[in-house]
Amino acid sequence: MVASVRRFNRTVTQRVGALDDRYLARDRPLGEARVLWEIGGQGCEVRALRARLDLDSGYLSRMLRSLERAELVRVTPDRRDRRVRTAYLTAKGSTERALLDRRSKSIARSFLAPLDAGERRRMLAAMAEVERLLTTALLEISAVDSRRADAQYCLHEYFAEIHRRFATGFDPSRTVSADALRPPSGTFLVASIRSQQVGCGGLVFHGRTTADIKRMWVAPSVRGLGIGRRLLAELEARAARRGASVVRLETNKALTEAIAMYRSLGYVEVEPFNDEPYAHHWFEKRLRAAKPRAPR
Repeated sequence: MVASVRRFNRTVTQRVGALDDRYLARDRPLGEARVLWEIGGQGCEVRALRARLDLDSGYLSRMLRSLERAELVRVTPDRRDRRVRTAYLTAKGSTERALLDRRSKSIARSFLAPLDAGERRRMLAAMAEVERLLTTALLEISAVDSRRADAQYCLHEYFAEIHRRFATGFDPSRTVSADALRPPSGTFLVASIRSQQVGCGGLVFHGRTTADIKRMWVAPSVRGLGIGRRLLAELEARAARRGASVVRLETNKALTEAIAMYRSLGYVEVEPFNDEPYAHHWFEKRLRAAKPRAPR
C-alpha cells in the first residue's frame, strides 16, 4: 500500500511539473507560485497562509521575502496589532498570478486532451475521490474549552443552522449551556482541517455510567467525508474511557441525515430520558468497556 502511494505521488509530481525549479516556465519554484495564488486579490494574513498551506513559519517567511525582493508581494503589519501581518500582491504580482493561472489551466487541459469523454469522466471521478480521502486524512480532533474562540465559532454555526432548519427556530438559552461541556462535568471536541474548524461535539457525564452526546455539528462544506462518524467514534471512546457503559442523545425530526447516521451506527430509539424542548427522538447505545492504555 505504501509503495502504491509513493508511485502515485511520483507520477503526479512529475506530471504537474513540481520537480522543475522554473514552475510553469517562470523564474520561481512551485512553492512560491502557490503562495502567490493563495494570497489572491484580497490579500491574506500570514498566519492564515501558513495554516492553509501547512508550512513551517521560517520557510514561509523566506518565500515571502523572496517574493518581496521580486516586487511581487508586500507584507504589511496590522495597525492595531503589529504581530499580525498581511501579505498583498503588488500590481506586478497580480499580473504574474494571472499568467500562472492561464498556464496552470493549460496543464489541466493537457491532462484531459488525450482522453475520450468516458475516460475524462473516470479520471475526474477518481480525482474527486482522492481529494475527498486526502482531505479526510487531514482531520484533527482535539478537546478544547467550550468557551474558547474555536469552540464558540462551531457552536455559533451549529445554532445558526438548526435555527434555520427547526420548524420552531432555536433558542440556545432553553437547552444545556456550554459550561456543561467543560470538565469535570463534560468535554467538548473540535474537528479541524488545516486549522479550519469543520465540526464539533460534546459530552455531558451523568454519574459514572452514562454520558449524553450534545452539539454534534459538521460544516456543510465537508459533509459526506465521514467526519460526523469520526467525531461520534471519538466521543464514544472518550465516554468509555471515563467508565460510561451507555451514551445517549436526543435529536430533532428535521435532522434526518443525523438520525440515519445514528441508527446505522447502532443507536437504538428509546423513551424520552429528558425534557429537551426541541427533541422528537431519543437514542442510546451500549458501549464496550474501554481497553486500558498500554504503559509508555
